[in-house]
Amino acid sequence: MSRALVLFAHPCPESFSTALHGEVVARLQGRGWEVDDCDLNAEGFDPVLSETERRFYHEADSDRGAVQPYIDRLMAADALVMVFPVWNFGYPAILKGFLDRVFLPGVSFRLEGGKVKPNLTHIRKLAAVTTYGGTRWRAIGAGDPPRKCVTRAVWHVTRPERMRYLALYDMNRADDARRRRFLQKVGREMESF
Repeated sequence: MSRALVLFAHPCPESFSTALHGEVVARLQGRGWEVDDCDLNAEGFDPVLSETERRFYHEADSDRGAVQPYIDRLMAADALVMVFPVWNFGYPAILKGFLDRVFLPGVSFRLEGGKVKPNLTHIRKLAAVTTYGGTRWRAIGAGDPPRKCVTRAVWHVTRPERMRYLALYDMNRADDARRRRFLQKVGREMESF
């Protein structure tokens, strides 16, 4: 059975992100995926990279006890699905902190001759499901860092066979019908994931 790690980053249970998260998990499970549902807020993940963690960041034998359970979950996954809102043209702090603390040298990448080499190549599928308050043009004007991080940085360390970036732009003006259509699109994508 294939295993998907779903990283979810939104603190409010009534949010549209929560509905998207629920759709992702339900559709993947319906297709027979074993889902490791990692709700970072509910799990109380600490996003702060400590002074000690930063000082020993490049030491493969450093004490990673605080994040080792998350490393183990990442290493056990065949797919990674990130569900999050875009805030201030970036990730929510808790998701950014996950990447800072868990996507470590020796975990997500190796340094060979000063170059980053992918280390999560067992992750065959990568997806992001997100919402933006502003329009696509505003995101482009700001450089769209979340999209670039997923489609370049996370993609680089995983090198998946399949990658999807599903975004609902202009969420601040999206009516119920538009949100419903996006939720259905996410469901269809997860059905074929």
